[in-house]
Formats: sequence, C-alpha cells, structure tokens
Amino acid sequence: MYALTSYCAYLLISIALTIWVARTLSRNGYVFLTECFGHDQLLAASTNHLLVVGFYLVNLGWILLTLRFGAPPETALQAVQFLSSKVGIVVVALGLMHFFNMNAIAKFGRKVGEWFREEQWAARAAGTEA
Repeated sequence: MYALTSYCAYLLISIALTIWVARTLSRNGYVFLTECFGHDQLLAASTNHLLVVGFYLVNLGWILLTLRFGAPPETALQAVQFLSSKVGIVVVALGLMHFFNMNAIAKFGRKVGEWFREEQWAARAAGTEA
C-alpha cells in the first residue's frame, strides 16, 4: 500500500519539479543567452531549446533510474522518509545540472562573445579603410 503510493508520489513530484525548473530556467535563461550571443536571438533560442531538451533527458533519466534504489516503505513514517530522500536527491541533481549548464554557457558565451567582438573589430577596420 505505502510502496505504490510512495513511488507514484515520487514520480509525480519529481517530474513536476523537473518541468517547473526547466521552464523557469528556459524563460529566464533566454535573456542571458541573448546577451551572451551578441543579441543573436535565433542562436539564443536554439541553444535555449537544446539545453531544455538535454535537461529533461538527463533529469528524467535520473528520476527513473533512482526509482529502484532503496527499500520500499511499509509504514507511513517510512513513506515520508522515502519521499523526502528521493525528492531530495532529485532536487540536488536539478541544482547540479543548473550549475553545470551555467558553467558551460558562461564558457561558451565568452567564446562566442570573443567571435562577435573580433567580427565587429574587423568590420570597423574595414569601414575605416574604405
């Protein structure tokens, strides 16, 4: 009784959290990506979508893989402990994914920013010579 209910609650809570975090990061991250990519909205939107897909794949895979670990709860207390530990692991995984993505975006954004600055510098140099 407690096992099936706990597993279902774990899946519902974890998947809902993953969707909420992905939507929040996508919505707020678009502005950041647009700035990182020299206001290229198409590149920012494409990168944002790819990050969201990767985020879903990794986190939903993690949620499904960790479902089998741990003893199934047999009492109400064990059910609460089961849910708190399972959902806690998912929250930590979501946080780690967020920091990993931010680090990758920061590095990639700096590189793309350098390309844009080089391109702008070359355009200015060509414009002054003409």
